Amino acid sequence: MWSEKFREIKCCVIIPTYNNSKTLSSVISGVLKFTDSVIVVNDGSTDGTSDILKQFQDITVVTHEVNKGKGIALRTGFKKAVELDLDYAVTIDSDGQHNPEDLPNFIEKIEKEPGSLIVGARNMEQSTVPGKSSFGHKFSNFWYKVETGIDLPDTQSGYRLYPVKKLKDIRYITNRFEFEIEVIVRAAWTGIRVTHVPVSVIYFPKETRVSHFRPVRDFTRVSILNTILVFLAFTIFRPLMYIRDLKKKSAREIVENILGSNESALKISSAVALGGTIGVSPFWGFQIMLILIFAHILKLNKVTALIASHISIPPFIPFIIYYSYVLGGYFYDSEIALDINNLTLESVSLNIVQYVTGSFVLMVVTGILFFAVTFPVIKIRRKKRTA
Repeated sequence: MWSEKFREIKCCVIIPTYNNSKTLSSVISGVLKFTDSVIVVNDGSTDGTSDILKQFQDITVVTHEVNKGKGIALRTGFKKAVELDLDYAVTIDSDGQHNPEDLPNFIEKIEKEPGSLIVGARNMEQSTVPGKSSFGHKFSNFWYKVETGIDLPDTQSGYRLYPVKKLKDIRYITNRFEFEIEVIVRAAWTGIRVTHVPVSVIYFPKETRVSHFRPVRDFTRVSILNTILVFLAFTIFRPLMYIRDLKKKSAREIVENILGSNESALKISSAVALGGTIGVSPFWGFQIMLILIFAHILKLNKVTALIASHISIPPFIPFIIYYSYVLGGYFYDSEIALDINNLTLESVSLNIVQYVTGSFVLMVVTGILFFAVTFPVIKIRRKKRTA
């Protein structure tokens, strides 16, 4: 039954392995109960892994001559799956911690939510979970929420189902185990739905456990990666995610969502005022990032603020620059030398101080105006609705 299901949805199982000869055979045998579409990536193992793989004639084996890291091993497996014209791949570790009996959970989930990336969420409260794993789990989940805005209960689990064809054009910067963090962040940034299913996990006693985790070096790698991802998230990708979500809605839906929100009129109006204020600011290229930061600090609706900031769309930009310059002229007693029909960076830069001063005045005026219009409109609308 399950073998047929795997074929129907064009899914395989990828097993990256490095010096796990004691458990590899049982893992492969467990997977073969559910599907014969198995890809094993031997990442430069120096134990008896090669001899074990020779015992399984019906699986696909890809070998790295030297160890390249789990990230590269997974990407090698993804590439092979795409070459075989498969759409999905479940990744399972070769150390025996992941239970092949959980494979049906992924198949049932992907049938309901096709195109998703599914993470197998472990129960991290069980007594056998090592302390360092529990801490790393919470640490990773926190940063994933910061980078994507998505709550995921287990961002460190390597037991996953990937939509491999959707991932093939994404560029990555990591090669080792931290790749498993980067890939789910970048998947979310590109619009792939990231979700989860419950899975079981087996933690062997410390003396029998094979681990390639190096606490100091690997934790440093993860910290550097998260620093890069947070910067990219707030300067590029989180704003793009908000904009992508907005594009899915009509103008009427957007207005209805704002005015019909359960938030107070004060909160909604403040978010609109924030968006308008920063939208006309002179911080071109950083406006969306500033809106997200200030909206977070002030606990205002980010989407509402972003919508209001669209006052700075291209048709309005010349007017914003021109009137900023005009307002600045009242402080510097200079004649207007800008032509609104022929604005250039050079013409603005000649009187940049005047422009920036006027911009701050325009920010204050716009914020007050947006608030003054939005607040009574919401009050009147809600009064009519309850009448």
